[in-house]
Amino acid sequence: QVQLVESGGGLVQPGGSLRLSCETSRTIFSIYTMGWYRQAPGKQRELVAAITSRGNTNYADSVKGRFTISRDNANSRVYLEMNSLKPEDTAMYYCNSHRSTPLNEYDYWGQGTQVTVSS
Repeated sequence: QVQLVESGGGLVQPGGSLRLSCETSRTIFSIYTMGWYRQAPGKQRELVAAITSRGNTNYADSVKGRFTISRDNANSRVYLEMNSLKPEDTAMYYCNSHRSTPLNEYDYWGQGTQVTVSS
């Protein structure tokens, strides 16, 4: 069973920073695109940022210039560095691993970590 273990959420004031971390198996990490999604109460889950196995990145417009996704290949971890946090960034953040093949799509999810931006 694939496990994604997240850490790093918490309460931070507007303008502050947090770093989320997600660890998974080396097999998954080496071939899957890793991403961070978030879901606020009453809203749909949305993609925040993703990074392919080759290091190509993609960001939601709302976080461009503030968030940075990176991967540590030696330790099979993906990070989300979040700066200049705003109250609207408050959500449950989920780590995701994704892979598409001609026949199937594979998605695995972490348990989520809460990020609250409030004064």
